[in-house]
Amino acid sequence: MATMTYYFTTLSPWAYLAGERAEEIAARHGLTVVYKPLDIMALFSRTGGTAPADRHPARMDYRNQELRRQVKKAALPMTFPKPAFWPTNPAPSSYAIIAAQEAGGGDLGKLTHSILRACWAEEKDIGDESVVQDCLEAAGFERSLTTSGMLLGAETYARNLEEAVEKGVFGAPFYVLEDGEKFWGQDRLADMDAYLAGDL
Repeated sequence: MATMTYYFTTLSPWAYLAGERAEEIAARHGLTVVYKPLDIMALFSRTGGTAPADRHPARMDYRNQELRRQVKKAALPMTFPKPAFWPTNPAPSSYAIIAAQEAGGGDLGKLTHSILRACWAEEKDIGDESVVQDCLEAAGFERSLTTSGMLLGAETYARNLEEAVEKGVFGAPFYVLEDGEKFWGQDRLADMDAYLAGDL
C-alpha cells in the first residue's frame, strides 16, 4: 500500500489544527499514514529555521494572528495563544506514538490527535507519563508502552530527524508522499487532497 509520511512534533499548534484530516485524506486515496515524530528544535537548527523564542517580534506577531485565524477555520477548541504546559518535553509522547505504531492494534491518528489536543485544548502536560498513558488507552493501546517502548522510541526519534533532513523536511506538520511530493502545513492539506486526486 502506498504511504503518506507524516513528520511532526507533538508540541505543534499547527499539527493540532490539522486534526485528523490527513488520515481522512489518506483513507480516501488508499494510503497508509506513517507517523514520524521528531525533535523540531533540532530540525530548525539543521535546516535554517528559528525557534519561536528567537524569532523577531514582527514574525511572532504575524504567527499569532495567523494562528488565531486558523483556529477559527479549523473550528477546534484551543487555548490561545499559549497553553499552560507549553513548551514541555515532547519526548515521552513522541516515544509513545513510535511504540504504538510498532505495536499496532489501536488508532494512531486518534492517539496523535489526542496528545496534541491534551496540550492545546485540555491544559494537560504531555510530558507527564500518566497523561500520555491516558491517551494511549483511549486510542486502544496498552498504557505500558510508555515504559516498554522507551528504547525503541528514543532510537527511532533520532532516526526520524535524520530522515527528515535527508528528505527536505524543515517544519511541522510536513507530509511527504511516496512519489516525493511534499506539503508543509495544515493549511496545505486541501492541496494534498487535490494532488492525490490528480487535480494539481
